[in-house]
Amino acid sequence: MGNEVSRDSGKPRYLQIADDLAQQIRVGVLKPGAQVPSESEVMERYGVSQGTVRKAIAELRTSGLVETHHGRGSYVKELLPVRRKSSDRFRRSHRRDGKAAYLVEAEQAGHEPNVQVLYVGPEQAPADIARHMGLAPGEKVLARRRRYFSDGTPTEEATSYLPWSVASAIPDLFSENPGSGGIYARLEEHGHILAEYVETVRARLATKQEAAALRLSPGAPVIHLLRAAVTSEDQVVEVCDTIMAADRFVLDYRIPASE
Repeated sequence: MGNEVSRDSGKPRYLQIADDLAQQIRVGVLKPGAQVPSESEVMERYGVSQGTVRKAIAELRTSGLVETHHGRGSYVKELLPVRRKSSDRFRRSHRRDGKAAYLVEAEQAGHEPNVQVLYVGPEQAPADIARHMGLAPGEKVLARRRRYFSDGTPTEEATSYLPWSVASAIPDLFSENPGSGGIYARLEEHGHILAEYVETVRARLATKQEAAALRLSPGAPVIHLLRAAVTSEDQVVEVCDTIMAADRFVLDYRIPASE
C-alpha cells in the first residue's frame, strides 16, 4: 500500500494523503466495502497528526469515495450505478401503460425497484407547501410519504401533499397502492388534467435523520427537489417534496427551444 507523499510539494499534506488513498481505491488496492486504514495506521504510515488524517478522510467523503460510520470507521463506498431522473418520466403515455414515474425510471436504468409506504393520511400543510398550493399554512392536506429503493439500497424519500378538497373526492389516493399509473393517473381520471410540472432543485448537506434513512455518511450531500403538479386550469393539485442521495442521481431535462 502506498505511502509516498512529498513534504516538498506545494499541496497540503492532507490533500496529498487523500490523493494517495484515492488512487488506491481507483486501482482496487482498497476495494468497495473495504475498511479504510484507521486513523492511527494512517498517522503512522504518513507521519502526520490526527487532525491531518481527519481532513484527508473528510476530503475522500466529499469526493464520494468513502463513507464514515460513527464508532466503526470509514469504508470504501459501493459505487452504485447512477440513476437518471429525466423530464420524460412524466409523459402521459407512461401512465396509460400503467407505469408511475418511479417504475419508468427503474425500468430504463435496469434496476429492481421497491417502494416502502411510510404514511398516508391527513396532515397540516407546512408553510412552504401551503404557499405553493395557495393554501393557508396549517390547512389540512393529504400526505403520502414513501421511501424508494433501487436494488435493495434506499435512494430517496418523498412526500406528496394534495389539497384536501381534491384528495377527499378520490378514495384511491388514501390507499397505500393508488393503482395503475400512480396518483397522477387517479387525478386525471377525476378531471384534473395535468398541464405542467414545476420543479425547484437545490443541493445541501443531509440532516441526521435523512442520512440515517438513506444510509449516508453524516453530512453527505443530498438533492432537495420540490415539484408542483399544475392542471390545465392552473391549479396545483400536488406538491412532492423529495430528498435524494446526491451521488446516486443525474437530473436530465429536455427544454424546448420554442418561444
